[in-house]
Amino acid sequence: MPDHASPAVVRSRREYRQSGRLDNFVDAAFAFAVTLLVISGATMPRSVDGLVEALRDVPAFAACFAQLAFFWHGHVRWRETFSLTDRVGLLLSLLLVFFALIFVFPLHLVFSGLFNNFSAGFLSPQAVSLADPANSLQGLKILFACYGLSYACMGGTVWLLFRHGTRVASGFSVDELVELHVNADAWAFTSLVGIFSMLVALLAPAPAWVALAGLSYGLLSLTGVVANRARRRARARLDGE
Repeated sequence: MPDHASPAVVRSRREYRQSGRLDNFVDAAFAFAVTLLVISGATMPRSVDGLVEALRDVPAFAACFAQLAFFWHGHVRWRETFSLTDRVGLLLSLLLVFFALIFVFPLHLVFSGLFNNFSAGFLSPQAVSLADPANSLQGLKILFACYGLSYACMGGTVWLLFRHGTRVASGFSVDELVELHVNADAWAFTSLVGIFSMLVALLAPAPAWVALAGLSYGLLSLTGVVANRARRRARARLDGE
């Protein structure tokens, strides 16, 4: 039977299909980024020794996986709020995927190197040791600066998604609008931490100081404080309107 749905209904159906395709693409892109981190490398282990060698990469892989899942979940939270995607949301989602596929490279180098150092070479034995004197100060600065920049770009993109959401939200309750502002501020803080870490790395006068760039991410423990302040501020502003 012919479909006699109104143009508005047809447009709504098309928008839902397009949003579903975008979700599938973003999920698949993050899944692909995870496959680039597989613990066994390009080939499967062919011996017990090879298996043990591959298992030493598990902690670094877990840390990398958690980081990618962190940003992916940020996009999921945004999609739970907005079932439909406009042009800006589409472009920002694609930008997040772009950054994720770049982020995976410094991500793997940093965490495999860190676990290698912390375990005195037992974990991630094939990693480049960050404590190796052969690694120049300039090389370490570039590595951690790239990591910080990638982190900031991904966090900033999720922030822009929520920020855009606060501007186009319609029919939302005060509580829902408050949470939009809270998420926007929390992701803005995440992006600023990445920028701060990048600057620390670039300005480090000695290799030992580059470690401060990694320690800078401990500031993320203050995200809850930032979120609570954002919640109070947004509540006061929206209740006054």
